[in-house]
Amino acid sequence: MQILLPFFLFISPSLLAQSADFVILKKKGKTIETYYAGSNIAFTTITGAYMDARINRINKDTIYLQEFIIRYLPTTFGTYIIDTAGSYHHQYHYHQVAAIGRVEKSNFNVRGSGAALLGGGIVLTIASGVVYLVDRDKFSAPLLIASAALGTIGYFLSKGNRKGIVIGKKYKLNYITVTPLPNNKVY
Repeated sequence: MQILLPFFLFISPSLLAQSADFVILKKKGKTIETYYAGSNIAFTTITGAYMDARINRINKDTIYLQEFIIRYLPTTFGTYIIDTAGSYHHQYHYHQVAAIGRVEKSNFNVRGSGAALLGGGIVLTIASGVVYLVDRDKFSAPLLIASAALGTIGYFLSKGNRKGIVIGKKYKLNYITVTPLPNNKVY
């Protein structure tokens, strides 16, 4: 029995451990984020639904989620407590993830308008500089300042963040299976 005790101590933990599948977000071949069972994920589906939930498991290309419904309830002391009212279970194929994070579609393109302001501000600033060099009597300092301000505002608007990583050319979502498949099938 004393000979078998070290054998069971070193062998049994590896038998009880199970590997789990996971999903990797990559940008141009480099890993940005790893999602696995127990972690939280926030994404927008290809149908436009937004999910912010905990991953219960990932199995056979499917992400099984649990979304909690949280309510803030007032107390008699004038403060609030957080209560979990319930939860929903969802499952999505990893190809149904259109973007990581919230991506909202709107009819007004802020980034495009910012680029137009930037371009117009640059053109007006250059034109004011040419007028200053050619004919200083017609030069307008307020026009130069206003055009530089518009260009600066346009720069910051065009650089705006969409708050979502769109899966496509630059970003890829890869499913990694670690569990052995029956009959040695490979996805």
